[in-house]
Amino acid sequence: MSRFDPEKYGMNTRAVRAGKVQSQEGENSELLYLTSSFVFHNAAEAAARFSGDSPGNIYSRFTNPTVRMFEERLAAMEGGERCVATSSGMSAILSTCMALLQAGDHIVSSLSVFGTTVNMFGKLFPKFGVQSTFVPLTDYAAWAQAITPATRMLFLETPSNPLGEVADIQRLAVLAHENNCLLVVDNCLCTPVLQTPFSLGADLVIHSATKYLDGQGRCIGGAVVGSKELLEEPVHGFLRTAGTTMSPFNAWIFLKGLETLKLRMEAHCRNAQQVAEWLEQQPLVEQVFYPGLKSHPQHELACRQQSGFGGVVSFRVRGGRTAAWSFIDATRLFSITANLGDTKSTITHPATTTHHKLSDAQRESSGISQGLLRLSVGHEDVEDLIGDLELGLAAAARV
Repeated sequence: MSRFDPEKYGMNTRAVRAGKVQSQEGENSELLYLTSSFVFHNAAEAAARFSGDSPGNIYSRFTNPTVRMFEERLAAMEGGERCVATSSGMSAILSTCMALLQAGDHIVSSLSVFGTTVNMFGKLFPKFGVQSTFVPLTDYAAWAQAITPATRMLFLETPSNPLGEVADIQRLAVLAHENNCLLVVDNCLCTPVLQTPFSLGADLVIHSATKYLDGQGRCIGGAVVGSKELLEEPVHGFLRTAGTTMSPFNAWIFLKGLETLKLRMEAHCRNAQQVAEWLEQQPLVEQVFYPGLKSHPQHELACRQQSGFGGVVSFRVRGGRTAAWSFIDATRLFSITANLGDTKSTITHPATTTHHKLSDAQRESSGISQGLLRLSVGHEDVEDLIGDLELGLAAAARV
């Protein structure tokens, strides 16, 4: 067992030390347990493990030491009691909702969530009797009006993807708890390095580990963090049965990624701030969306609620989709991919990629216009990134 007490140490120390279990071999780097099953000493021990009378490993679908180390480390960094690692960020949302909701329940969700989350809430869950209402992220009156006696969960991303809107987590936590609802916060863009939703009243925190927790675009994974009461039996029990499981190899990648998370997030924030400030000065750019800019409508809230502004910068170019596509195609450094959180900078056109399944009305209400571009600013020299963006602007200007 680990001798580490996360409450005694700071974020960097937790990121490197929390959750580590050392075998009899004395290794300093965490072991990768690539096994599907575990051997019992005798039949009685096997029976005790399966009944839950004795703790220990059973089968890697729901008990694996490497996965457990990642879970314990992320929980320590977020300030939660328990973490359940899953096969993807979407499976983290699915597992949470399937475990904690039932037919007849209702979700109030921000409009400004990932397009696939909108589809899950709006198209899949109604098949199982769970309805959803979508509201503007920062319209707190709309949140309150949308709550019904059947509402069990308030769900949001903050900052939002791709427009970087920032919601007042503490205000929504009060609203949720006054109405006996759970507040679920997707903390993907900030990570626990920049924002700790539990300190602001959230009940559950969701992650797509694929993004910044990995940080190098290698693996798919997700996680949900919260109290033992909510996660130990309900969510972990769902994972045990449904198999929304993180692989041990991916868990090991994420575990090692957490060790450098703070350093990487600081570098993302630094480069993104410079890129956003530069974009704001360009005549062809109609608007820049980045919480670190003083022009951002929730800049002061972001300063209070976050310790940094993240690596995602979005902006709207004049000329609509034609100009936006010309911009993308002219770049040479930015990877044209919908992933984010990588050390490599990426660029995408949300209206035709990440949010393409939304209706025209949904995209319009979410601010996903045809001229919108999203950057995930990586760790390249910022002068080189700005030079690449200049190529994009020159191409868009010729449209």
